[in-house]
Amino acid sequence: MSQATGISRPVIRQGLKELGQPAAHPDGRIRRPGGGRKKAKQKDPTLVVDLEKLVDSTTRGDPECCLRWTCKSVRKLAEELGQLGHAVSYPVVAKLLHELDYSLQANRKTKEGEEDHPDRDAQFEYINAKVKQYIGRQQPVISVDTKKKELVGDFKNGGQDWRRKGKPEKVRVHDFVIPGLGRAAPYGVYDLAQNSGWVSVGVDHDTASFAVETIRRWWYAMGQEKYPRAQQLLITADGGGSNGSRVRLWKLELQKLADETRLAIAVSHFPPGTSKWNKIEHRLFSFISKNWRGQPLTSLKVIVSLIAGTTTRKGLRVHAEIDDRRYPAGVKVPDAQMAQIHLRRDDFHGEWNYEITPHAGIVIS
Repeated sequence: MSQATGISRPVIRQGLKELGQPAAHPDGRIRRPGGGRKKAKQKDPTLVVDLEKLVDSTTRGDPECCLRWTCKSVRKLAEELGQLGHAVSYPVVAKLLHELDYSLQANRKTKEGEEDHPDRDAQFEYINAKVKQYIGRQQPVISVDTKKKELVGDFKNGGQDWRRKGKPEKVRVHDFVIPGLGRAAPYGVYDLAQNSGWVSVGVDHDTASFAVETIRRWWYAMGQEKYPRAQQLLITADGGGSNGSRVRLWKLELQKLADETRLAIAVSHFPPGTSKWNKIEHRLFSFISKNWRGQPLTSLKVIVSLIAGTTTRKGLRVHAEIDDRRYPAGVKVPDAQMAQIHLRRDDFHGEWNYEITPHAGIVIS
């Protein structure tokens, strides 16, 4: 048998001996107790202790949580353990880290500010109830915000797209503004009930005048047709930026828009640090970013084309156009003009929730 199989005689004798024993152990084991290769931490009792010492200084995460992670690679850890006298491979180090409740993780955006506002959830509920009320009465409800400014030119744009192998799009190494092209500032209006968007691609400062001009363009081009009987307009917006709750120019420009359209314009701002909850972020801007991923934004026309070409399975439609007007920054609104604004604050957080009504035949200049 040894000559026919190449198996050594002692192994054959051991096999014959096992054939004379019971088929299985009482506990169902096939291998006898104590058989097989010993685990690394059993052969080397100080291995786990030294491994924890190595990752302790680079451990990240909540100390109260059982889930932790380290920024050192398992190959680096195996090398450092070898310097301490431990013969261990990097796959074994990876296995030990998993047993110690470590894992590979990426960053997660969860911090929304130093402290949550005590009325944060109440404001969310207030906005939700208000939106349902307006939509139920077939009054327009829009979400507004400024998308991240983009460099115009052959610059790298995050993401990937399908191209022939070995033929990537060649772009600039350094991201410096190209004279004559500058930056594009997309400001968006998202209609919650119609699942449609309007984006003005500005070339100047992102001011309250630019923001309200975008709302004005949306209303005359899209909103007025969709809501012919509208008497009110609800705007949900972030608490900062060009449409911030404390920006005087924002309220002044909304008063002008109310006088033009004869709409009572209500505004509800999200609490500080919660801008990502605004509907426009994940119903419009996120899909725009997906649509132009990996595409250099070489000109304003390309940007407008990519924005307008954004669609979703749920029927999102987007109109985009260039707004080449100039919007000077640092415009001051004196108290006299503020006093002319027909501003009515809600009982609940009037600094976040308010309504601007049209003047009776008077337009603020």
